[in-house]
Amino acid sequence: MSHSIIKPIKVLQLICPTGYYGAERWIVTLAKSLDATAIQCDLAVTVEPNMEELKIVGEYRATGQTVHEVKMNNRFDLGVILRLKNLIREKGYTLIHTHGYKSDILGLIAGRLAGVTTISTPHGFENAEDWKLRAYIALGNKTLKHFDVVAPLSEELCADVRALGVKENALCYIKNGVDLEEASDQIASASSNLRLREKKKKRVGFIGQMISRKNIFDLLDIFNSLSAENPELELILLGDGDERAELERYAHTLAATSQIQFLGFRDDRIEWLQSFDLFVMTSTLEGIPRCLMESMAMGIPVAAYKIAGIDQLLFHNETGLLAELGDKAALEDCWKTLLYDTAVADRIASSARDYVMKEFSGNRMADDYTRLYRKLSADIT
Repeated sequence: MSHSIIKPIKVLQLICPTGYYGAERWIVTLAKSLDATAIQCDLAVTVEPNMEELKIVGEYRATGQTVHEVKMNNRFDLGVILRLKNLIREKGYTLIHTHGYKSDILGLIAGRLAGVTTISTPHGFENAEDWKLRAYIALGNKTLKHFDVVAPLSEELCADVRALGVKENALCYIKNGVDLEEASDQIASASSNLRLREKKKKRVGFIGQMISRKNIFDLLDIFNSLSAENPELELILLGDGDERAELERYAHTLAATSQIQFLGFRDDRIEWLQSFDLFVMTSTLEGIPRCLMESMAMGIPVAAYKIAGIDQLLFHNETGLLAELGDKAALEDCWKTLLYDTAVADRIASSARDYVMKEFSGNRMADDYTRLYRKLSADIT
């Protein structure tokens, strides 16, 4: 008696990477957490001329899944759409899942031409200053209402995409998830970052893209003010982006400049994270920040401005400390409390770790996406 073999659902993730940040890590987390016997989840990345080797390529291949590097002749090469369409058809993908305004534009059209189901996951919306980039982002946002499914990471992002014209029957809220195994492994490895933890000063830290919506100028101002009272502090900033050079120039004008380090993109960012006494954010716009979830999972206390997305993770005086957007004096007081009141910092950090471990695991997110992929595949057949 023969038994039919159930083939996995073939999903193609698509991203146009700018580095290895929240969206890129999210894609890798999903791939690691999915059951490969049920979902074949491969990745396509666009590669532009003179682009440095993409970290996401190696990280994704390490999950055991396939990566397709799709060449672009320039930043706005629309010929990549036909290359994507051909890839989808040749490899037999039935779903394409896009991430970011650029991949939304390219993936939607390629998916329609290939005749497959299209899914977009918005990770946040950029408030870029360059007019060309703003126009491209606006076009990407307009494409969202044409996807079969839009799956935002937060309730605030759901509201944002509704405002962009996405209909309720195309909306599927799937809460963000983070690779908690990475954080747990780091906590369990007592000696892995001994060098980083042997520090003489209390360490305030930030990890993320250095772009306008991260509002890092406020972060530098607050540190400069606080260090005037407490010179035994240092500020470590990990990450890169369009504003990094300007931020470094600004930091050199501050009295606390000798206590500030810009370390760029780091492969050992989790080790650095565990060495922080406080993780800080001053963003004006976010989805649900992955770096914040990682900090909470690592047991690092967090202080930030209260904005949509962040308020899904931080509840004031429970899982973090919050100040109203732009109130630098109030946020500085939050920093002081978490740096110098050990009892409060420990209570908040413990509560934050419990919360994020329960609500935002990669495994929970993967289960939700497996159900969505299966439903969409059933609808196709």
